[in-house]
Amino acid sequence: MAESDLQQEAREVSSLNVRTEDPAPETGHRPPAVPGSVSDRSDRPAPVTNVGRDRMGVIGEGLKSVTGWCLRLLIVAAALWVLWWVLEKIWFGVLPILLALIVTTVLSPVVGWMRRRGMPSAVATLVTLVVSIAAVLGVFVALAPSVIEQSQEIFSQANEGVGTVRDWISGPPLNLDNAQVDEYLNTAIEWLRDQSAVAAGAVASGLGAVGSALVTLALVLVLTFFFLKDGPAFLPWVRRTTGRSVGRHLTESLTRVWNTLGGFIRTQAIVSAVDAVLIGAGLLLLGVPLALTLAVLTFVGGFIPIVGAVVAGGIAVLVALVSQGFTTAVWVLVLVLAVQQIEGNVLQPALQGRSMKMHPGIILLAVAGGSTLFGIIGAFLAVPVAASVVVLLRYLSEQVDLRTGDIGAKDLALATPEGLVAAAHGEHAGVLARQAEDAPAPRQAPERLGFWAWLVGRR
Repeated sequence: MAESDLQQEAREVSSLNVRTEDPAPETGHRPPAVPGSVSDRSDRPAPVTNVGRDRMGVIGEGLKSVTGWCLRLLIVAAALWVLWWVLEKIWFGVLPILLALIVTTVLSPVVGWMRRRGMPSAVATLVTLVVSIAAVLGVFVALAPSVIEQSQEIFSQANEGVGTVRDWISGPPLNLDNAQVDEYLNTAIEWLRDQSAVAAGAVASGLGAVGSALVTLALVLVLTFFFLKDGPAFLPWVRRTTGRSVGRHLTESLTRVWNTLGGFIRTQAIVSAVDAVLIGAGLLLLGVPLALTLAVLTFVGGFIPIVGAVVAGGIAVLVALVSQGFTTAVWVLVLVLAVQQIEGNVLQPALQGRSMKMHPGIILLAVAGGSTLFGIIGAFLAVPVAASVVVLLRYLSEQVDLRTGDIGAKDLALATPEGLVAAAHGEHAGVLARQAEDAPAPRQAPERLGFWAWLVGRR
């Protein structure tokens, strides 16, 4: 009995040594557990914070990812800056190429039509260029006499228009006295004199610019001839030079850019021609001077979306105000607004596909940036360049979607057989990558990666 009592007492002491009292429970907190302890309390709160991986480990991984992407973006920004610096240095050599490409997109259908009917490529190109140059020169020669004659009439009527505006300002609702009006007019005249002096200096120093423009025009004509004549051999040369994989992607992406650029220019030409005809006919009916010249200006301005139409319409209203008076100017304003509404709501949606549309905000930013950096030439080239960049970004997005498995090659509207092969390869590469991710990875010693391997995202 004594031995049994001693054993029972030893077991009770051992149980007391192992069992410990838990501290006061705190909501959402797991008290630290003592190794080897046992708790029989059933009212312990369920842990809700930091019960899985350590928080700082997760935060560290996020910071590592952010740091890697920041470094990558800095490298890309540096590369773009270098590209921009090089472009500024060789801009006068790049400009003729861009202009020649735009002219080529307009004339290439005509040359292709002649070539398909058996005409040699060089002859078809030469005939197309000669006829096009003759048409442009004919328009300017036909308009020159009316511009010279009617501009003198407009200048003679300008004083009367200024007097009419002065009388309107002096009356209600502005009710400015003559002294204030004279002060404002004198300020405006002084500003015009200053600008005239600046313009005279620019003209005096601009003879070299005129010579440069003539050289650029000659280069554009020569490059356009060779682009039209040898254009079909360009993509095969690209594939031979860059190899199969890169050549397929370049063939598909450059073909899409070419189709988009050509469609955009031809569509803008049709829309601008319709605007010019409607506005020119309206100006003729209203008896506004320089109606044909303003119509040609409307046609040219149509190639600078939004901004060009506003400027051309403003000039037409100003000419009507100076030459015909306030009432005619109002009618011209109504005419311009009506034509622009027809263009924006009928012509553009009917002639342009969805793939060629860009948000008006992108167009305005492109025109503003191009005009600020390169003047009127930059405003003219801004939208075609922006449209080409948008096409390339869409192609890159498609390649990413093929590799993620979100789309298949059959879901794409491809422009070339090479693009179909490239899309099939991209889809297959995505399938292999997903299979590799799903397969259990074999156990291996951890690899020590260098800085550059970590930077490009290797794991």
